[in-house]
Amino acid sequence: MIRPGEIISYQPAHIRRATPLDVPSIVIVEKELFIDPWEQSVFLDALTYFSTTYFVAVCDAKVVGFVVGGLEDTGENIYGHLCNLGVTAPYQYRGIGRHLVNRIEHQFALELASGLQLEVRVSNTNARKFYQRLGYREVLQFEHYYSNGEDAVVMMKWFRF
Repeated sequence: MIRPGEIISYQPAHIRRATPLDVPSIVIVEKELFIDPWEQSVFLDALTYFSTTYFVAVCDAKVVGFVVGGLEDTGENIYGHLCNLGVTAPYQYRGIGRHLVNRIEHQFALELASGLQLEVRVSNTNARKFYQRLGYREVLQFEHYYSNGEDAVVMMKWFRF
């Protein structure tokens, strides 16, 4: 039992690029967290298309989180698009999600993206606050974006070079 004022020390997660062997663990995390989870085939396809911007967090010798995104070229700008992020519940609130986002932001900057965008469910206030703490701003809303008809908030963070 954790007592008030007690300091808890966690083993830091190791962030590395995802491999095909990680996908079954990623799918488990995905299904735990999301009401409309990606299929395993989508995660495998993402390894082909987004090999440089697909990372996992490993802690206690297991995959406990992931982030995947891709580059989008509008003709005027190149943006990173954070497509999916998840950290299994027992490992949340340890900074792992923040480290995953920082890692993908760094990679997008290396690939000359001027910023990063993402979509989040309007109802997911925890995620919206999380991204706001990381410097993301809500820029617009898409109606009926998700399969259940829920709207999405588009959030954006611009990189400074």
